[in-house]
Amino acid sequence: MSSLIRRGAITGAVAVLAISGLAACGSDDSKDSSGSGEVNAACKLDNPPKSAAQAPAEGADLGTASGKVGVILPDTTSSTRYTLYDKPLLAAAFKKAGISADIQNAQGSVSKFAQIAQNMIGDGVDVLIIDSIDAASGAAAAKDAADAGIKVIDYDRVNLGGTSPYYVSFDNEDVGRLQAQTMVDCLNAQDVKNPKVIMMNGGTDVDNNAVLFQKGAHTVLDPLKTSGALDIVGEQTVLGWKNENAPQPFSQALTAAGGEIQGVIAANDGIANAIIGGPLTDTGLVSHVVITGQDASVEGLQNVITGKQSMTIFKDVKLEATAAAQLAIALIQGKNPADVGLTLADFADPKAADHKIQALLLPAQVITQANVQDVIDSGALTAAELCKNIEADCTKLGIS
Repeated sequence: MSSLIRRGAITGAVAVLAISGLAACGSDDSKDSSGSGEVNAACKLDNPPKSAAQAPAEGADLGTASGKVGVILPDTTSSTRYTLYDKPLLAAAFKKAGISADIQNAQGSVSKFAQIAQNMIGDGVDVLIIDSIDAASGAAAAKDAADAGIKVIDYDRVNLGGTSPYYVSFDNEDVGRLQAQTMVDCLNAQDVKNPKVIMMNGGTDVDNNAVLFQKGAHTVLDPLKTSGALDIVGEQTVLGWKNENAPQPFSQALTAAGGEIQGVIAANDGIANAIIGGPLTDTGLVSHVVITGQDASVEGLQNVITGKQSMTIFKDVKLEATAAAQLAIALIQGKNPADVGLTLADFADPKAADHKIQALLLPAQVITQANVQDVIDSGALTAAELCKNIEADCTKLGIS
């Protein structure tokens, strides 16, 4: 849903100016539009918006400690990241620090998640890291751990209404800002005036991250709408974060807009692909609408490469796993996280005002056609994996 970082800062002033006068480097194939002309989805911004979030110091070594950590990952179906990246990265970090780590996957079962948590609590772990299946079960496990004197870190998803004092994730509100600002910049690069935009929010009914993405996007788009520089002609929620639930509400919004739009805020790559392969293809708009994404999935990146999708957001799991491990190690050592270079900030829980959370929020990176190679260079996937069946497009963009 929300996981697999960013650079610089986005301000309200930038957002307001974006359509009216901020010239960004765009696609060589860009065509002018007055809001009704043809738009090219391919976006080659070579200086895309950057994040203000700060990553922990690279290569920081907190030394060794004596202790035990329990990690519960949610499933193996919503993303391959938990098996391919999170588990081995966390295991390696704790082994290096001399800390015993029990890392298990709940396989999508709330009952199994609860049982694993109870076993780890009974085993006397010093820190429990949980990437929960849902907020209720996550909060229940966190309370039981806190009652046993165990420090709890919510990992990737915060458990609203819970008790976990720490939260490690990407700056999800900033992810929404990055998506919206990049869409604006891609349209501006083509001199698109007064674009019509549809927002397709993720599963705000099941995931607070989706709520934050939506909130971040609105910080960019609302001032533009107020000034008349942009029109949000439809906003829909993809129930349950299920890709198959995206085409119908999008089609309804598109019909209500008279079949004419220039931009789409799609909450992630899966939603974007469902829209691209369905309504946009059916209406002949595929590759002619600037559309966002997120997760830097192979599918999303391939759509970026082939010019069907305009951008995606790369969230480097290595950064997230490393940050969570560093925080856990510091807590076991009894150190103040700030003293070891970890910048934590207050994070509000809208469901429990007395839930005091210190969040370590990480940067994500905008990926357009101009910098797809950055994902490969990070080691997240290989060029062969990415360019399977689209070799010609990869060669054209110099991806190797």
